[in-house]
Amino acid sequence: MEARKGSRGWWVFLAILAVFVFFGGGLVLVIYTASPSDGAALLTRDRIAVLPLRGVITDNHLVIRQLREYRRDSSVRGFVLCVDSPGGGVAPSQSIFRALRRVRAEGYPVVAAIGSVGASGAYYAALGADSILAMPGSLIGSIGVVIEFPNATELLEKVGLSFEVVKSSEHKDIGSPYRDATEADRALLQSVVDDVYGQFVEAVAEARSLPTDSVMKVADGRMMSGRSALDYGLIDGEGDLDDAVAMVGEMAGLGSEPRTLFREERRRAGWLELFSSALRATDYDGPAAVLRDALTDGWLREGPRIFYMFGSR
Repeated sequence: MEARKGSRGWWVFLAILAVFVFFGGGLVLVIYTASPSDGAALLTRDRIAVLPLRGVITDNHLVIRQLREYRRDSSVRGFVLCVDSPGGGVAPSQSIFRALRRVRAEGYPVVAAIGSVGASGAYYAALGADSILAMPGSLIGSIGVVIEFPNATELLEKVGLSFEVVKSSEHKDIGSPYRDATEADRALLQSVVDDVYGQFVEAVAEARSLPTDSVMKVADGRMMSGRSALDYGLIDGEGDLDDAVAMVGEMAGLGSEPRTLFREERRRAGWLELFSSALRATDYDGPAAVLRDALTDGWLREGPRIFYMFGSR
């Protein structure tokens, strides 16, 4: 009888232990997989959030969304902007710049680390940080603005397609791919480019504490190495992502090896992208093939787009 009671006690003990292991493992899983706004972050230690600024900068970029989330995360004490981007849209680049300025005003330290490329709008965004680091061989700069739009008039003539446009005023369809730009169109677009270019130069001069004349010497769209950018005062020093994390850790009082929070977006291809890829796989040639590429790329549906970006889309 005693042996049976002892055996039953062991089974009860193992059952209780299994319950603790199960729920304990589940709690750990929740802590490390939950969104920062879910409250699980309250159970974690202080850490530095790494914001990946990769690829072309577009509206609703991951960085803007993550900043919005991490500001509600009490465990986040600072930010590192990990840059590897040729730039992108003007307004989204300015939005990231302003968002970084906003969190700095709230007391968060921010350091930008430029990897392979930190050009144009990506460099503009990085200006919102307390400091900018880059490797000696990083590509930096391309301070400038470009407006581009397609001209499909010759293509449409070849396939026998034309469009009738009724408009309220001369410039209402400016940048239309269905007609050539007029001299008045070009003058108007140039005035927009000049204005937005001036905004870029002003942002660099203010953020880097440089005279406007010094900025203008390198604000001609040129690319330069990280070492040259340091000489011109466009960055603060040489360093990589680890150096940036260590710098923010020290600034936040967490030491040179703080815990980090890093999430990258995993996006599934939509049905339209899959359909476009299937169309691209067709191998017929001629004007119809050019039209096919134009439609699958979507550029016939776009009007003028203004970019802080190195190179072309």
